[in-house]
Amino acid sequence: MLLSAASPGNISLLLIEGSVTAIAAAAAFAFPRLGATTFSRIERSLRSLSRRRTLAVFAVGISTLLLRLAILPFSPIPLPSSPNDFSFLLSADTFAHGRLANSTPVMWPHFESIHISVRPTYGSMYFPGQGLILAAGQVFFSHPWFGLLIVSALMCSAICWMLQAWLPPGWALLGGILAMLRLGLFSYWINTYTGGGLILALGGALVLGSLPRLMRTARLRFGLLMAAGIVLLLLTRPYEGMLLCIPVAIALGRWMLRGKRRPSPQILLRRAALPLALVAAALAWLGYYDYRAFGSPLTLPYAVNRSAYATAPYFFWQSPRHDIVYRNPEMRKFYTENELDYFNKIRNPATFLPYTIGKAYGIFQFFAGAALCLPLIMLPRIFRDRRIRFLVLSVMLLAAGLLLEIVIGAHYVAPFTAAFYAIGLQCMRHLRLWSPEGRPVGLALVRISVLICFFMAGLRLWADPLHLSPPQWPPSQWNYQWYGPAHFGLERARIAAQLQSFQGKQLVIVRYSANHNPQDEWVYNAAGIDDSRVVWARELDPASNLDLIQYYRDRKPWLVAPDAATPVALPYAIPEPSSAAVH
Repeated sequence: MLLSAASPGNISLLLIEGSVTAIAAAAAFAFPRLGATTFSRIERSLRSLSRRRTLAVFAVGISTLLLRLAILPFSPIPLPSSPNDFSFLLSADTFAHGRLANSTPVMWPHFESIHISVRPTYGSMYFPGQGLILAAGQVFFSHPWFGLLIVSALMCSAICWMLQAWLPPGWALLGGILAMLRLGLFSYWINTYTGGGLILALGGALVLGSLPRLMRTARLRFGLLMAAGIVLLLLTRPYEGMLLCIPVAIALGRWMLRGKRRPSPQILLRRAALPLALVAAALAWLGYYDYRAFGSPLTLPYAVNRSAYATAPYFFWQSPRHDIVYRNPEMRKFYTENELDYFNKIRNPATFLPYTIGKAYGIFQFFAGAALCLPLIMLPRIFRDRRIRFLVLSVMLLAAGLLLEIVIGAHYVAPFTAAFYAIGLQCMRHLRLWSPEGRPVGLALVRISVLICFFMAGLRLWADPLHLSPPQWPPSQWNYQWYGPAHFGLERARIAAQLQSFQGKQLVIVRYSANHNPQDEWVYNAAGIDDSRVVWARELDPASNLDLIQYYRDRKPWLVAPDAATPVALPYAIPEPSSAAVH
């Protein structure tokens, strides 16, 4: 979705970063040698580390892991709060219990929720990649978020490793550090359970980092790493993953046909067999997952859920549907107002261009922001730069492919994260050499850009006490910002913890107001609904509510109104059977 009007907290962080960048840029022109000695000393230390390539990759990953753990008192483990969060966590809980799908609940109309399928099986509508990582965190570390934490560290390491194949080692290390500061600590990729951006960026870095190494050496390990990256993309967001794999496949095909240092066809075939088998096994498993979850190996995730609920399609050439039957007003509002309104605007010739520019700006804001925009003045030189020409062409293909999609989030383009960093760092290399009138202005601008990233990371750490935290609603405000969301979802978590502490089993019936924001959904449950201590259900008509209470007669029913000033759990007034029947 497009960026909407920002709240005061959001504006403050954006304005601070933009203002600091403008002031620092002016200082670079006025005093280009300011702090040069200190900067040079730091760069020499980092250059020494960067020459030990394996150690540099490890240092980036372990630093990401330890720093994110260290800031937990300031930026705690996130609470689920958006429909995407709960959908991915449902996927994780399903896998963690050794299942690929769950049976349709008996009282399924009360459990319908955004991005959740209830028929033919009960589960998440998304591809399984993110759910598998969250499940690993739940099984091995007792909390799904730790799966994301480990992938975040691996992603930053992989970006550094990828950059080592395209740029000098010092710049590759800098790229890994910037990825840690801008993505690994505060972004919504690590501070929500949404999207799979970390997995996609990791997969993309493995693919792009393996490509030049594979064409130089044809070693099996690089083929396996590329295959692992392809599998991650396939299981998480295959469309955008395909946009990355197409140019990679073309480059590999040209190398195999005309490469000067390619091995013989027999050797290539032997070394490609295992990587191809790995990708084929992933495809077969995805087909089996689709069969168990959706009834057919050819029915992909999204398809069943979107056909059941969505009026607006995901792709530009598709037409909206108007024959959907909704059983609650919240889902009707989400699909027929929120999604369809945006679809109509992006398809309207009068508003297509501004909305498309808005999407592009959102992506730019997430990956670069004001702090890293200064080096981009060298973009014209990048188009003549042979070193990264392949990456530039790949990003151009991505842009063409994204024009076909209606809604864009930063995690959609995550497979190209390492490519974005490579292009930005190459811009820095060109800018570093810019010396108007013999003054090292370009060098100062590069150093200042990096320094601002460190400054903003520190400021984000203290955002809450400084009242600079981004808001919860709408998610589009933090979906396009590197600093991610504030810690929210507290009210639902507070009530859930209170009910969990009571003896016996509980049933929560959720009643929304007429002007409820459908993205603030509270009706989500674990994979085994009937086995849960607390079951969350949607209030429907009196007769259905009575059926629900009678089905869960061993549970104490509670009423929760999320739109109240202070939501609380109150005993539910059970309707009389006669009045329910009359209704």
